[in-house]
Amino acid sequence: MCHPSWGRARSTAYRLDELVRLRRVRDRIDRGYAEPLDVEALARDVDMSAGQLSRQFRLAYGESPYGYLMRRRIERVAALGRLRVQSPRADPTRPVRNREALVTEPELA
Repeated sequence: MCHPSWGRARSTAYRLDELVRLRRVRDRIDRGYAEPLDVEALARDVDMSAGQLSRQFRLAYGESPYGYLMRRRIERVAALGRLRVQSPRADPTRPVRNREALVTEPELA
């Protein structure tokens, strides 16, 4: 029979491996936020199902992979908007929004 601590050690190792894979997903989102990404492709890269990835990502980081991706895109748009020279008549975020392809014009009205 196995020693009781071995089971805990195995579950801890499994948990650490899972956290490493989730970190890999988060890093990929951070690097490729401007590219079209989907949860299925992210999950395939770390040998998880899309549902498992979504559940574990939410447990680890407090939001879904899609929510994290959208937050990173919005943060990037805000950062680019702050860097642009402000013109009193022009909408300073229009080129940034179009380039980042976050939302369409009617959604922002």
